[in-house]
Amino acid sequence: MLRRRRRLDGTDAFITGAASGIGRATALLLAREGVRVHLTDRDGPGLQATADAVRAAGGAVGLVDTVDVADGPAVAELGRRLTAEHGAMDAVLNVAGISAWGTVRSLEPHHWRSMVDVNLMGPIHVVAALVPPMIEARRGGSVVNVASAAGIVALPWHAAYSASKYGLRGVSEVLRLDLAPHRISVSLVCPGAVATPLTETVQIAGVDTTTPRFRRLLGRFRGHAVTPERAAELIVDGMRRRRFWVYTSLDIRLLHLLQRLFPPGYHAVVRTLGYAANRALPDVERARRADLR
Repeated sequence: MLRRRRRLDGTDAFITGAASGIGRATALLLAREGVRVHLTDRDGPGLQATADAVRAAGGAVGLVDTVDVADGPAVAELGRRLTAEHGAMDAVLNVAGISAWGTVRSLEPHHWRSMVDVNLMGPIHVVAALVPPMIEARRGGSVVNVASAAGIVALPWHAAYSASKYGLRGVSEVLRLDLAPHRISVSLVCPGAVATPLTETVQIAGVDTTTPRFRRLLGRFRGHAVTPERAAELIVDGMRRRRFWVYTSLDIRLLHLLQRLFPPGYHAVVRTLGYAANRALPDVERARRADLR
């Protein structure tokens, strides 16, 4: 029997990371679908620009406020105010995230900590603040967690980033089971390459990201990246269909399938990726040796 698609018009959605990229595109798309959107981000001017764009397009905007999702008490207070003023949400979308890459020799403790604080604890703070009122409202709903390809497959130089995104995957899989009796679906979004501002601000420990070589590599990455608008379309479609796995690119879908069905082939692919990465972007130890010559 076919599962009926979820209606979104007339509902309320809370979106983190709404100032730019996937968060902004998803806010605009949901608003066009008749959803009242409630927005947050650390970037105040960017957040206000998104709210203004939604209103200019005829969409409904509720709460708009800046918050750092890594700040648990601040998120809890925002959640209390949101629920008091607008009621329980019908959808919660955890889009906000940061990225830092590097080898184990170049990553420093603050890289690991920041990844976990924002990418893992951030969504946990939001879920803890907003999902209990959703359960109590007994209307069902959606929780959408934007992870990454690095949350399902091994990508070179992504250990710290993967620590947070694999963690978010685990949380999402358990929430999928725990929230099913309450008719709250959970979607785990696993983007591959997406042309967002995050690609311009990513930290790569031990690598000068301003060099011509790095800019050429970034250009290749962005050349096969999907747009934030396309990612938003797939996210909203996943919400409608109550899908758990939401991919934004065929290559990641296929690599995840290979991982599950033919592990030796998967390991051969990721070893090749690692070899290519180490050739293209020398790690900090090799850079230091070069400086000493």
